[in-house]
Amino acid sequence: MPRLRGRDALLQMLIAEGVEYIFGNPGTTELPLMDALQDYPQVKYILGLQEATATFMADGYARAAGKPAFVNLHIAAGLANGLSALYDAYRGGTPLVLTAGQSDTRLLIQEPVLSGNLVEMCRQYSKWSYEILHPQDIPVAVRRAFKVAQTPPSGPVFLSLPWDTLDREADVEVVPSRNDYFRIRPDKRAVERAAHLLAHAQRPLMLVGDRIAQSGAVAEAVRVAELLGARVQALSFSEVNFPTSHPQYLGGVNLNSTHARELADQHDVILAVGAPVFAQFLHTEPLLTAKHRLIHLDSNVWDIEKVYPTAVGIWADVREGLADLAEAIQQEMNGAEQEGAHMRARALAQEKQSKKEAFLKRAQQVWDQKPISVERLALELKAVWPGNAILADESVTTRGALTGALDFDEPGSFFSIRGGGLGWGMPGALGIKLAKPHRPVVAVVGDGAAMYTVQALYTAVRYNIPVTYVICNNRSYRILKQYLTGYYYPLLGQKRQSQFIGMDLDLDLRRQAEAYGAAGFRVEDPKDLRPALEKALGLDKPAVVDVVIEGGSF
Repeated sequence: MPRLRGRDALLQMLIAEGVEYIFGNPGTTELPLMDALQDYPQVKYILGLQEATATFMADGYARAAGKPAFVNLHIAAGLANGLSALYDAYRGGTPLVLTAGQSDTRLLIQEPVLSGNLVEMCRQYSKWSYEILHPQDIPVAVRRAFKVAQTPPSGPVFLSLPWDTLDREADVEVVPSRNDYFRIRPDKRAVERAAHLLAHAQRPLMLVGDRIAQSGAVAEAVRVAELLGARVQALSFSEVNFPTSHPQYLGGVNLNSTHARELADQHDVILAVGAPVFAQFLHTEPLLTAKHRLIHLDSNVWDIEKVYPTAVGIWADVREGLADLAEAIQQEMNGAEQEGAHMRARALAQEKQSKKEAFLKRAQQVWDQKPISVERLALELKAVWPGNAILADESVTTRGALTGALDFDEPGSFFSIRGGGLGWGMPGALGIKLAKPHRPVVAVVGDGAAMYTVQALYTAVRYNIPVTYVICNNRSYRILKQYLTGYYYPLLGQKRQSQFIGMDLDLDLRRQAEAYGAAGFRVEDPKDLRPALEKALGLDKPAVVDVVIEGGSF
């Protein structure tokens, strides 16, 4: 058993776990790790100028690579800066191993500057949070961290790394975690009950969530939907959970509108897969009542019957659960029920086609308007879209136009913000590109969201990570204006003209890009849009296209 200093044990464990990158922003308590890195050239350090930037980069990398990413931040103050990104990772189930340096344990009684209870800071937004006090515990703690992070339901973990733990020596054995955990099959009786309800449903609704993508279960989800002729809508869609061009897929569910309740009332059996049911942001009447028959299949048992009662709850790996459910449905359905499913599927295809035609008609009506319409931005982007490109989406209020124009059928071709904390798009796209270096990555980001982590442009230029950023510049926090006028006032029964205090911006992201050394373009005239997009995409270097769009005025 070799005798190693803690810092060497840590880095050798990371190499054993297959870690290629450390995302971070260092400080004095991280010096043991930073000094040791020069002896391990197989691990590359990716510097973010702010801790949330580094953590969001790791989030994008982990999701695109399909394995845990490693982050190292600076003690209490730096860790606090990264908590918004940790929150998003926790809500979305991203497998991160987040670490931070800590003061020498012999000094903690003095409450040194920058120190704090790091474990408690991270506990509520991590699956496991721990401080490593002895160097001999580093392999055990790291192995456990990687195991916990990637075990369904996946999510972030946190390790505190005291200075003296990294400097002291111990006898250690470097053995990585396993990454071939067995998938859990569902209970056969639950599957049979669910299949019976679904096979005999007259108007089935299938609600899909992110754990379909995380389980690699898109094909199985499609099979279940097609067997049932079910309408498919997304409760969460930060990854490709269902092919968006599929004729039965009708987009996302807005839980803060009357549409969600109407949707539930129009269906007799609801199958929710891999998502919470439901996580509303604004208070309304309950979306489901006792008359609704809900079947919930998920790898996260906490989410099953968390809010609404279920007719059947199925706790299992999502892919295995859907595969078994499909087989049971096929055996349960008779000829008349199969024909009913085909009729439903044809009707859904017609509805989808009508929505597509309405979108294109609207785009034609506003094609030449100034500021540029979101429909034109989306369709011009579609016209120049590289065939194997990946979209990193934090467009916020422009997302509806994007998904109206572009389809994403291949798992791994689309990633988006999740958890609600802004700032993911700029750095998240860099992490995706590092995980998928041979595929073009395009980030479409709102102007307000971009400024949360605009320093990601420095990282893009420093490491020559060729991401193309398209900024949806409506000169405002438009989502706040939408919520104020579309939801808040109606909930209060008010008719009021708001002054929109603190919601208007005047940003020039082209100049921001140029200041960091990236290529910058600003587009205000619709006829200049496609040439600017084509030029930026052809540069093979970090580029920003700042597009002035409609939407600031209400």
